[in-house]
Amino acid sequence: MVRYIIRRLLVSIPILGIGSFLAYLMVASAGDPLSGLRGRPGTTEADIQNLALQLGLDKPILSRYWDWLTSFLSGDWGKSIALGQAQADVFDRVTTAFGTTFKLVLGAEILAITLGIAVGVLAAVRQYSIFDYIATSTAFVMFSMPVFCVAIVVKTYGIQFNNVLTGLGMRRWLTTAGPPVGGFKGDVLEQIRLYSGTFLLPTIALGAISFAAYSRFQRASMLETLSSDYVRTAHAKGLRPARVIFRHAFRNALIPVTTLAALNIGAVFSGAIITEKVFGWNGMGNLLVSAVQQFDPPMLMGWLMVTAILVVVFNLVADILYGILDPRIRLG
Repeated sequence: MVRYIIRRLLVSIPILGIGSFLAYLMVASAGDPLSGLRGRPGTTEADIQNLALQLGLDKPILSRYWDWLTSFLSGDWGKSIALGQAQADVFDRVTTAFGTTFKLVLGAEILAITLGIAVGVLAAVRQYSIFDYIATSTAFVMFSMPVFCVAIVVKTYGIQFNNVLTGLGMRRWLTTAGPPVGGFKGDVLEQIRLYSGTFLLPTIALGAISFAAYSRFQRASMLETLSSDYVRTAHAKGLRPARVIFRHAFRNALIPVTTLAALNIGAVFSGAIITEKVFGWNGMGNLLVSAVQQFDPPMLMGWLMVTAILVVVFNLVADILYGILDPRIRLG
């Protein structure tokens, strides 16, 4: 298993290298990062030329990429060049935003995977039952709704729920506009109330569509596994149905869902851009929108590299889980 993990790691390194070069090439070709300074009162052409020399814009692109890569690997991700936030440290901004978004994504994925797998397995075991029809219909509804629509609906119901609590003389619980001012303070129960009320709505909005995908994939995979020869043989030997399902079928049926979960991380981060806008979170979504609007190449590269590393890491986790779920994969 250790050698299998090492092989996966060695494959991931050149993938990140190629990805970083392609990302740098696209960002560098997108436009002039100093265009916002041109024509700005008090900024001379000499100032712009000096800044261009400081940023290395006079060098060939391969030389600029190498300078950026060596600095990035040493922990220096550069400074923002956007108007209004120039000289802001890219590493600090990106890691802070990533921490905010990762909390939302982690909660959404845990909720979506747990419910999706449970609903998918139960729908497969009780194929064509009322529960199966309800689960299928719910999944199709979730698939047909765009992320922003789900977020707005969830936020609207959250506001209405808060109004009900207020009408009953209770405090509002669900937060619909960013984290609480001043952070999570108070005794343990108060912190739990604030934390759960803050993350519940965006987590549900972000995980709803993922839940639909996981439940459908799990159902299809479970049905295919339940019809396989070794499962029928286990039934013929007289094993208890629960043992056949969870000991023999469930483990192999998890492999396609594992693939989907790993590949879905990047898509969930993309969905978080919209969700953060709706719920007023200052995470990776707002950071990307700001960097694109002001065309801030250092900030864009920081954002792209973090998301690329995240995708590669979770694909590595998926490969490792393959080897755990099916030993034949790591021996192949």
